[in-house]
Amino acid sequence: MKNTPEKIAVRKKEHLELCSTDEVAFKSKMNGFQRYDFLHNAATEVKLDEINFQKKFFNKKVNFPFIISCMTGGFDEADNINLQLAEAASSLNIPLGIGSQRYALGNNEHYDKLKEIRKKAASIPVLGNIGAAQVAKGISMKNFKLLIELVEADAMVIHLNPLQELIQKEGEPDFTGLIKNVEAIVKEISIPLIIKEVGAGISKQVAKIFLDVGVSGIDVAGAGGTSWSGVEQLREKNNKSTDFWEWGLPTSYCIRKIRTLKKNYKFMLVGSGGINTSFDGAKALALGADYFASARIVFQELNRKGIEGVIKMIEDWFEDIKKIMFLTGRQTLEEFDRNILIKTEELY
Repeated sequence: MKNTPEKIAVRKKEHLELCSTDEVAFKSKMNGFQRYDFLHNAATEVKLDEINFQKKFFNKKVNFPFIISCMTGGFDEADNINLQLAEAASSLNIPLGIGSQRYALGNNEHYDKLKEIRKKAASIPVLGNIGAAQVAKGISMKNFKLLIELVEADAMVIHLNPLQELIQKEGEPDFTGLIKNVEAIVKEISIPLIIKEVGAGISKQVAKIFLDVGVSGIDVAGAGGTSWSGVEQLREKNNKSTDFWEWGLPTSYCIRKIRTLKKNYKFMLVGSGGINTSFDGAKALALGADYFASARIVFQELNRKGIEGVIKMIEDWFEDIKKIMFLTGRQTLEEFDRNILIKTEELY
């Protein structure tokens, strides 16, 4: 079944409609953060008003170690969503990931809309995005660089979604040549390249493969949030199967394992996948993530309360994280590490 721009647009619209609900969540597998609690420090001397979350996202300074993760693109509603998220991210001065730009390949209809996202995003980091299936097929370097130029991307994301491609009725589950082509891209582009899953997680072994060919970031996007196998099965309205709905590596496991690679590699580690609370985000940072990211809950908050709702939710999360730092005796993000976490089974 050929993936025409029209068919891609219909599919993206169906994805958005499903992700506006919690029906697409993992049913029993969790992100793993519930296995940890914070080690209370009754003798804290942290100065709340001196806690500062600012840090570098590659070459740009941002206010919080949080990324609005890539969601969707390719039809009018999605374009509007990306513009609204760009406005929220710009107000917060945080990085923004945009959805797959595949729809722009060979189709200049959306060029102006992609450029508008960059205008709305002002000077914040913007992450371009393309799927592993397109990279494996051998997207031309000219087209890859075009995707960068359209949004003036500060980094490019290649998203890995073998499970989704396998389950999706229009899927393209052939990733032959992916690693070789990623290595070629790294050598040709002048901005960082990030490898990201979409909800099934990245193992330490796979992260190492990509780090060995020169990528600059790993976004684990682990299990525990949105099940994209579930999304695709729900699109098939007559399909009652739940096979592979629970497939994937929990987010906390991925962060914990991949962080050990920092001994030998310099890279940005992003924790995402089912991070729907400030406490989950704080635990992701403590386990070793440099940034944490969320998508579906941000989209749902945008639907409920608009741009201001998204801004308030993220600001509130970091007010909570500030309090967590105070209560664990950590003044800076550099001090905020796994030593302030305790496994819940040790508490009883």
